[in-house]
Amino acid sequence: PARVERRGQVGHVELANLRFLNAEDNAATAALEVAVDLVLLDPEIEVGVIRGAVADHPKYAGRRVFNSGINLTHLYHGQIDFVGFFIARELGLLGKLYRGHWLGDDFEAVEDTVEKPWIAAVESHAVGGGCQLLLVVDRVLAEEGSFFSLPARSEGIIPGTSNRRLTRFVGDRLARQLIMFGRRLEAGTPEGALLCDDVVEPGRMDGAIERDAALLVDSGTVSAAANRKAIRMGEETVDEFRLYEAMYCREQARCLGGPALIGNLERNWRARERRL
Repeated sequence: PARVERRGQVGHVELANLRFLNAEDNAATAALEVAVDLVLLDPEIEVGVIRGAVADHPKYAGRRVFNSGINLTHLYHGQIDFVGFFIARELGLLGKLYRGHWLGDDFEAVEDTVEKPWIAAVESHAVGGGCQLLLVVDRVLAEEGSFFSLPARSEGIIPGTSNRRLTRFVGDRLARQLIMFGRRLEAGTPEGALLCDDVVEPGRMDGAIERDAALLVDSGTVSAAANRKAIRMGEETVDEFRLYEAMYCREQARCLGGPALIGNLERNWRARERRL
C-alpha cells in the first residue's frame, strides 16, 4: 500500500492503497510510516516527497489521487484500530514528518532530532487525513482542479491534530467551517492558497517537484532542518502537543464508541453498500 524510491537526493513516498482510492487504514498507514522512516534514515536522501499513486478507479483512471482520508469502509466494519491507527498515526507517521526521528532520551530538553524537509504533491484531492498531512510538511504543491477537505462532521470523529494546527493556516472561522460544516477549499482560490504554496498545471507536477526539491537541496539539509526546527519551536512545543494528545485520545475514544458514528457513516457514506 506504500512505495518508496530514491531518485538522486530525493526520496519519493507514494500512497498506493488502490483498492480504496488511496485511503488510509491500518496497513496503509503503517506502510507509509515505514516509507517515511526509510527516507529519514537514508544518508543519501536530503528531501522527501509524499504523493499519491495513479488510481485504477474508473472515475480517476490514469490520474493520481493524493489521499482520500481514513478508510471509511474499514471504520464502519470495526477494522480501524484505535491505538494502532489513530494514536500511532499521530505519534508515528505525522510525528516523524513533523519532528523527524528523536535522537536522545531526554524529552524535556530542546528537540534533538534528525529530520528532513518534505514536499507534498496534491493531485485530485487531499481529504481528511490527507489534508492533515499538509499541516506538517514544508511545501505543498496542488494540481489545478484539486481540493482540500476535512469532513469530520460527516464521519463523527476528530480529524487528528488538525483541530490544533489548522487555525495557524486558515484562522479560527474557516477552520470551524472545514471541520464542523464540511466546507472544502479549491486549489487556485484565495482560501485554497492558505493550504498550498503553488498551483500546478495538469501534467506539470513532476517538473514542479524537481524544481522545489532542487531549491531545498541547494540550501543544504543542515540549514533546512535547522530552519524548520526553529519555526516549529514557535508553533508547537512538545508539551503543548502532549496536552492536546491527552484530550484527543479521550475524546476520540468517546466518538468511536458513540452511536452517532455508525449513523453518520450509513447516511453520508452508504456504508452498508460498501464491500470490504
